[in-house]
Amino acid sequence: MIHTWSKGDADDNMPENLLVDLEATVRRHPWWQARARLALSVLRRYGIAPPAGILDAGCGWGTNLTALEAAGYRVRGLDISRRMLERLDHPDRTLIEADLTQPLPPNAGPADGLLALDVIEHIDDDRAAVARLGELVRPGGVVIVSVPALPELFSRFDEVQGHRRRYVPDRLQAAFADSGLTVEKIFWWGGWMVPVLRRMRKAGNQDESQKTYADYLRLPPWPAPWLMGAAYAWEHGRALEGKLKTGTSLFAVARRS
Repeated sequence: MIHTWSKGDADDNMPENLLVDLEATVRRHPWWQARARLALSVLRRYGIAPPAGILDAGCGWGTNLTALEAAGYRVRGLDISRRMLERLDHPDRTLIEADLTQPLPPNAGPADGLLALDVIEHIDDDRAAVARLGELVRPGGVVIVSVPALPELFSRFDEVQGHRRRYVPDRLQAAFADSGLTVEKIFWWGGWMVPVLRRMRKAGNQDESQKTYADYLRLPPWPAPWLMGAAYAWEHGRALEGKLKTGTSLFAVARRS
């Protein structure tokens, strides 16, 4: 069932037709699968275990929803894209159409934990967005935010996706100012991908079209997807321990005061 808190322009965050068209590719992609596994590990590490209530803010293609449900969490998914929510809808799901740049309803209902994975980089005022996310968790609840990292990697692919920026740790920390959330940890993820993205950016296609982005996400022939999954599995524990010195993503873990 889909509830509506507010309506916004999905294309302002990421072209909605791109979001919908790439669903099948994303659901099979090692990057999204590995990110979902990492988020589940972070939730458990910070004391948010099943059957806790989780809000997946910016649920997009539903990869996190599926992983959370399989792990036994009580899940709500929130997104600005009505078209994408309609594709994810089924009787056992609670979905919310909402624009995180607009005020929340008084009956929003706090969650035990919240995921906002690759969300705030799409929003002009990331501090306001993080403060609003903080309102959606109970006192003592955990908010997990991930963002694309390293501004020098910013490319036309970021522009096509609607990214306003890429982050360094200090910039991500600053997004939590005056949010009522206390950052407990910031860590890198995707370290093995940094030289890959640097090479791709250097040799990159200057075409900004959505077709080019779809080609960029196309899975390479076997065994490349398996090798990608193995690389993410190898660094999973190191990322959680904060042992990576760089990465294509940053994660922040914060707790509601």
